Amino acid sequence: MTRSQRSSPIIVMVLVAIGCGGGKPQEAAATTQESGPSAPAQAAQATAAAPPAARHGTATVRGTVHLSGTPPAQEKIKMDADPICQQQHATPVYSEEVVANATGALQNVFVYVKAGAAGPFPTPASPVTLEQQGCWYHPHVFGIQVDQPLAIVNSDATLHNINAKPTANQPFNVAQPVKGMKTTKKFAKPEVMVKFKCNVHPWMNAYAGVVDNPFFSVTGADGAFAITGLPAGTYVIEAWQEKYGVQSQTVSVADGDTKSIDFTLKSP
Repeated sequence: MTRSQRSSPIIVMVLVAIGCGGGKPQEAAATTQESGPSAPAQAAQATAAAPPAARHGTATVRGTVHLSGTPPAQEKIKMDADPICQQQHATPVYSEEVVANATGALQNVFVYVKAGAAGPFPTPASPVTLEQQGCWYHPHVFGIQVDQPLAIVNSDATLHNINAKPTANQPFNVAQPVKGMKTTKKFAKPEVMVKFKCNVHPWMNAYAGVVDNPFFSVTGADGAFAITGLPAGTYVIEAWQEKYGVQSQTVSVADGDTKSIDFTLKSP
């Protein structure tokens, strides 16, 4: 055995130790490159996989979601378990489980077409982004279509893990120890809702409504939603709120219609 052959294991061990060493997380962007088919083969695949034409119309269903009763006090989140989390917030952070304004308008309610949408609908190529910033998920509630890319980004200089807890889809639990890391996932089946949590920071949670059509909305601070581009037809519209459950209404629209429907969820 030569001297260089005897030294190789030592060099490998040193490189591994450097790559797995401690210290502050560094900023990085994870990229993956994969070899693929030739250009003609890619063109043929793209033609074969071309999405169907969008079945959109000109009708709109809009409205508001309100809470009947007194909303619970929002819980103040304690982040002192991780100084990196705590130092990013100059003001207190509160739970988003129930967010209602002075008139009872409810934020973060997922409103979508549960039935009546005649697909198939093209899958958007652009991803939906779920960001971890300030040890908090942004957004708290969002919608995404089946097979649409979900880009999960760690914008914090601390470890996060994304623990998705679907029941109809494949669960996953991915660690992101480095600031700037991005993981892309997809959901193969409709599911309302998919919960996300972080085991490292148990106060972090988010919800995704996975649907097979593009007709959905999430209420803002004023409790308002709007579902646009609907073809003429009759639809079941459902509103989901993480504490107060679901409520549905049926509405019919003609081409060019704008119909208003409101939901009222009751606080115990």
